[in-house]
Amino acid sequence: MRIRTVFIVTILVIHGLAIGQNREILYDFDEIPGALMLNPGMKMSYQWYAGVPGLSGIGINAGTSGATVHDIFADDGVDINQKIREHVLNGMTKRDELSGTFQVNLLQGGFRAANNTRNFYSFGWYLEGDAIGYWPKDLADLAWDGNADQLGRRFDLGHLKTRGELLSVFHFGINHIYNPKLILGARAKIYSIPLHMASSNNQGHFVTTAGQNNIFSHTLVADMLARSSGFNEIRDALDDDTVDELTEVRKILTKRSLLGGDLGFGLDLGFSYDLNESWVLTGSLLDLGISFHSTDPWNYTLEGNATTEGVEVILPDALADPDAEFWEDLVDDIDGLVPFQENNDSYISFRPTKFYGSARYNFGEPLSNVGVRSADCNCTDQAAGSRRLITYTNSAGLQVFAVNRPRGPQAAITAFYTRRLGRLMQVKATYTADKFTKTNLGLGVNLQAGPIQFYAMVDNLLAFQNLADTQYASFQIGLNIISWGR
Repeated sequence: MRIRTVFIVTILVIHGLAIGQNREILYDFDEIPGALMLNPGMKMSYQWYAGVPGLSGIGINAGTSGATVHDIFADDGVDINQKIREHVLNGMTKRDELSGTFQVNLLQGGFRAANNTRNFYSFGWYLEGDAIGYWPKDLADLAWDGNADQLGRRFDLGHLKTRGELLSVFHFGINHIYNPKLILGARAKIYSIPLHMASSNNQGHFVTTAGQNNIFSHTLVADMLARSSGFNEIRDALDDDTVDELTEVRKILTKRSLLGGDLGFGLDLGFSYDLNESWVLTGSLLDLGISFHSTDPWNYTLEGNATTEGVEVILPDALADPDAEFWEDLVDDIDGLVPFQENNDSYISFRPTKFYGSARYNFGEPLSNVGVRSADCNCTDQAAGSRRLITYTNSAGLQVFAVNRPRGPQAAITAFYTRRLGRLMQVKATYTADKFTKTNLGLGVNLQAGPIQFYAMVDNLLAFQNLADTQYASFQIGLNIISWGR
């Protein structure tokens, strides 16, 4: 029982650290340069900006679409095994996901072209980690209860779906004012990938039935594949007693993060379009990318089928050979029918593509651009005459988000309201519904003090009443230096 509890709790801890990819508060917050990473075609009126290295964009999110930490560890007098069965084994399905993403901007900047103010160029370097694993419902049930009382049930091996990677991304983008109504943007990316793993196209089953020559008959049908790159060298470094393990691992990861490992290429696309003076449509596709894995690849396959009734001892014939190894023969037989193999073949992978879209209604008093020195300027002649650069006191609308995942798209919808408080502060309030929670209230604050900009964003405010019982919580902060021009 102890081993089974550790197995379930370990998965729950990982599940509780899941991180969502949606950054709905930052999206379309066009006075924050970091929002350009979510839509390269967004409205913007900077002359140039520079992010403070390592501080221009930091985000930490955590969420779960299934049981919470409070469900399992609350001091309520209920046995932990009972709570695991109620909230996890009986309460979660194969569609409950364990997903996570973090992103830290190490370098970020941009500038408007001097000879053509319609063009704004951006560049940067950020570190990202992305991972997802779905709750292995059948495998968890098998590990917890075994198969003795579940004759005829097919435990689906396809419930094992997971992928993850650590990568650093170098990017360069252009934001182009096509005409006074339409802004287009594109960003090219180079991925440098220290670590990658994936196992998402698994098929097969394990089933136990009544046997003919023994009590039970066990059948395994498997077509499974797990791929990885970058782990062997790190494992060898950790096993090497002649070197400092942490220093050696840091060297390996640093080298691979600086174009010294697996490489990939990607593209971001985005636009903003004025339907009229008040209504604006935006949209973006992020990480249309592919990666090539040839650095230290290590792959595992399990393919074939086998049926066994366990160890069969036929007396008295079995006594004729006193050296017979019955269990070893059983293992060899199964391994021959369903061979587990390893190889070092190179492979390719695709990035999880993300989609954002919004419809925004601007209303209230039109203001001149933030940071422009003349209070009477309507700024309609800046940046090649785009009236998009007028800022309004209020805006409200809807946003949608989707990310491609192994079991299909993960989607969210957000309603938002943005309010400008003078020239120093802008506030954005959001309500988001997704698979994690239907009560996600968020708040973002942008502060501008001369050229210094600081922003902070918090998601799911209601969760802070009891973080252990929440299904989603996050915050983001950033510090930039901005020149708005004249």
